[in-house]
Amino acid sequence: MAAAMSEKIWDLPIMHRLFIGLRPPPAIRQILLAAMGGVPAARWQTDDQLHLTLRFVGEVATPMAEEIALALARLDAAAPRARIEGVGRFDRDGRTDTLWAGVAPAAPLAALHRKVDRALVGLGLPSDTRSYLPHITLARLPRSQGMGPAIEGFLAKQAALASADFMMPHLSLFESTLTRDGAVYEVRARWPLGQ
Repeated sequence: MAAAMSEKIWDLPIMHRLFIGLRPPPAIRQILLAAMGGVPAARWQTDDQLHLTLRFVGEVATPMAEEIALALARLDAAAPRARIEGVGRFDRDGRTDTLWAGVAPAAPLAALHRKVDRALVGLGLPSDTRSYLPHITLARLPRSQGMGPAIEGFLAKQAALASADFMMPHLSLFESTLTRDGAVYEVRARWPLGQ
């Protein structure tokens, strides 16, 4: 992976809510945007929010954020070839809170997730012990009741959601800012992945 960090990414010594991810190309994002809808009260993702998370970091201070950027710049990994494959949901406390599109094949993405995780563990951050399921979030749902039929309808309608194979050639370090209207993501740095 290319890249030497020649300048600081952050100017201010504050906390940064970070994650590492991949952005699908514009044509794939258009397929995902076209699939959205039909669930009242869902907060559908915008084009700028569509990404595949490899590793959530959480809040870190500026010096650690800079160390993470340096570690990612040194990461040697191939660009994954993937495709959109189906939809699903995540539930919390018996209620669906997220709708997502699946990304396959899982094995190369899981290998890249592990490589990124090892780089962060090498900096003293805790390992990500959750099961890794490659996906792109389509919507966040409020914790209100009564959306079951709409959610089931969306999952049935979009069950065959699929795309041709595509490449995700850059590893990106995102900063997430939480607002009343949802999260705003900013790519703070990105590096080309190998072929």
